[in-house]
Amino acid sequence: MPQYFSPDKGFSKEPESYWIASTATTNYPALEEDITVDVAVIGGGITGITTGFLLKKEGLNVAVVEANRIGDGTTGHTTAKITSQHDLIYDTLITKFGMEKAKQYADSNEGAIKLMTRIVQENNIDCDFKSENAYVFAQSDDNVDNIKKEVKAAQSLGIKASYTEQLPLPFPIKAAVQFEGQAQFHPRKYLLAVAGKLAQAGGHIFENTRAIGIEGGQKCTVTLKNGRKITAAKVVIASHYPFSNVRGLYVLKIFPARTYALAIKARSKFPGGMYINVELPTRSLRSIPLDGGGELILIVGEEHKTGQGEDFNIHYKNLIDFAHQNFDVEEIQYRWSAQDYMTTDNIPIIGNITANEPNIYVATGFKKWGITTSAVSAMVLKDLIVKNQSPWAEVYNPARFTDLDTIWKSVEKNLNALKNGEGKSITIAERGMGAYKDDKGKIYLININCTHMGCQLKWNNAEKTWDCPCHGSRYSATGDVVDGPTFTPLEKIEII
Repeated sequence: MPQYFSPDKGFSKEPESYWIASTATTNYPALEEDITVDVAVIGGGITGITTGFLLKKEGLNVAVVEANRIGDGTTGHTTAKITSQHDLIYDTLITKFGMEKAKQYADSNEGAIKLMTRIVQENNIDCDFKSENAYVFAQSDDNVDNIKKEVKAAQSLGIKASYTEQLPLPFPIKAAVQFEGQAQFHPRKYLLAVAGKLAQAGGHIFENTRAIGIEGGQKCTVTLKNGRKITAAKVVIASHYPFSNVRGLYVLKIFPARTYALAIKARSKFPGGMYINVELPTRSLRSIPLDGGGELILIVGEEHKTGQGEDFNIHYKNLIDFAHQNFDVEEIQYRWSAQDYMTTDNIPIIGNITANEPNIYVATGFKKWGITTSAVSAMVLKDLIVKNQSPWAEVYNPARFTDLDTIWKSVEKNLNALKNGEGKSITIAERGMGAYKDDKGKIYLININCTHMGCQLKWNNAEKTWDCPCHGSRYSATGDVVDGPTFTPLEKIEII
């Protein structure tokens, strides 16, 4: 394999995830007819597939629909740590939310590790699953006390945590918290195996099947891009970001962030374990066993809000510099980036999408810990659908964002100033949106980032359209496509 990067010539090939490159392409059919099921799961990543798998084991008729190929999105670009250690979170959870909710968070993530371990063992899944300790380490004296507080908090919640000042890393540390009984694996190998078990059990998996709308009620209807419909008693949105006409103002609750990864081959062996630092810039480390023997070292970091920055290659270059400073690098074999959604309080969102939609569920805002949170989501949603309750539901409840009510009331006052037939750009919680009031006074709120290349649209008051200044795409006042090159309508944000 040619050298991946040189200071003079730059990168020799495009980004590629090791997880995707080392596994076969799937070939599930597209949905070409109307169907009726008990539960429709939108999103074929590890959250959607695991949720479908658990619901099928409960005897429900389940269909999972994926817009592209299963496991090619967030799951195919993860760090793939199976861990209840999510940075330094437990001391903060106890302080901000109390012991009960912190215990729910801890127990659910410890339960996720047990669930995934059991699925691997019971189904004999070959996915490079390996038990490892996980560490959060500090390199400055300023964070030693924070490490000690985290150890105490985690121990108080029943987690096997301990304090150490020694790690087998090629650079010095001041302190670290160790979590025992954690694991790492190959996420695509795992997901493809679980999907196969779901299909063998009679569950339906459809690829290249894009959902574009949901209507709630006693029976829900999922509308597909090809015009077909799925009728379901329950719908789970596991599509990373709640899509299309979803309710609940999720645009105010979550925001996207990008992270970068390198998989390097080094002349020296990785010491084992999974590591992440406290300080910025983030550096996360683990090994990847290769099928033919040997290993790669996975280096992850360089988090930033999506779209913020100029030269994004600098993030890869920073990781390359770190790799050469700390490892005897023989070759850089893979690089890729991931997009994750963060919540304003750093706790995932799992449950009913709004209080007014008892049959529509959502799982999103996993921060950088999507593997265990995917299993948490599957367990919580399975319990809510089957039993109408979950012991861990409260801490993840989407209705907890009461502060957003105040924000939205302020926005509504501004929208009321819109004249009938008028549209304008507005800003809500630092996010640009488009607002339009029709001749009857109904307000439509839309994402005004062009679906072609992401440029921000401008309101055309003469034609009552949203126009793209970059490539000429045009949309109706309510977000439908008027002129190309785009063919995808704008995201519509319902006001409830």
